[in-house]
Amino acid sequence: MVYAVIMAGGAGTRFWPRSTRKLPKQFLSLFGEGTMIQNTASRIEALIPQDRILVVTNDSYTNLVKEQLPGVPDENIVGEPVAKNTAPCVAIAAEMLYKKDPNATMVVLPADHHIENPGAFLQYLKAAIQKAESGEFLVTVGIEPDSPETGYGYIHGDNSTKETYNDKSVYPVQAFKEKPDLETAQQFLETGDYYWNSGMFIWRAKSVLSAFENYLPEMYKLVKECGEGLYGDNHQECINTFYRACESVSIDYGIMEDAKNVFVVPGEFGWNDVGSWTAAYELGNKDEEGNVIRSNEISITDSKYNFVFSESGKMISLVGVDGLAIVETEDAILICKLDKAQKVKNIVGQLQSKEELKKFL
Repeated sequence: MVYAVIMAGGAGTRFWPRSTRKLPKQFLSLFGEGTMIQNTASRIEALIPQDRILVVTNDSYTNLVKEQLPGVPDENIVGEPVAKNTAPCVAIAAEMLYKKDPNATMVVLPADHHIENPGAFLQYLKAAIQKAESGEFLVTVGIEPDSPETGYGYIHGDNSTKETYNDKSVYPVQAFKEKPDLETAQQFLETGDYYWNSGMFIWRAKSVLSAFENYLPEMYKLVKECGEGLYGDNHQECINTFYRACESVSIDYGIMEDAKNVFVVPGEFGWNDVGSWTAAYELGNKDEEGNVIRSNEISITDSKYNFVFSESGKMISLVGVDGLAIVETEDAILICKLDKAQKVKNIVGQLQSKEELKKFL
């Protein structure tokens, strides 16, 4: 049986001030209808219904998950007591699914991606599932790059060794590469066998648990000690014990970079990891001057390529400015250059460092 694991524990700091500690970006409606986590679940519904979805999130967001995904069983919602990156998230989900179904296949998805063509996405996902179920393989979905992007990690595929599943190409992975500089990213693009790392993974639960045993043995030992308690009355106590004892490490660094049985399915389906307000601008509907306006009270003169969001009812006027993100909430206003939007996380860091400013987080 195929199950999904949605990773929904992020803080979404680059989307401040809309994304806050109480309501981070995965629980917001940033593009059209539905929140990001709802859209993540709905795009896979034809393949994986909500009763076969596990959601791993911060323990303070479990009620938000229940409200936004009412079809997900309560016992399938894992509340992390502390953030420990993606490897512990995968480990606890894999052990839960293995206890439920020893033949379970896992589709691991971030909660905060935007996909323009869900139908095409499902076809690539089916190919990855078929490969994962054909043996003890770890499969990831890569994104065909269309520019020398320095903000993503890369996957180096061995394009000389091709398999086909569901009419999609599948290649062995030679290496994972960290975010490159522009010159290196251009070289990656020109070779044609490098793909953006989407952070989406597909494998059988027992396959990835075997990888934990090989590459993160201490974490494997800890998750196995949880045992049957993961579905018992002391469910949360078991999870808390595991998270407080395990190390903080990403699944990429802890397992994928070292494993020898990794394959990539390169895909094209309008993927965007929605990493900052720049993505909100790129994905938004633009007027004749290239502005994206999410406000009913606005006047613009001689201004182009701006993103404006406000629900306050205040009049916002732009005169002679280009390429800005202007985001107003009830208690904060952000103004930044769109090409500097990644640095919004620095503002969040400043707010966190001063006790009197934490109320704005």
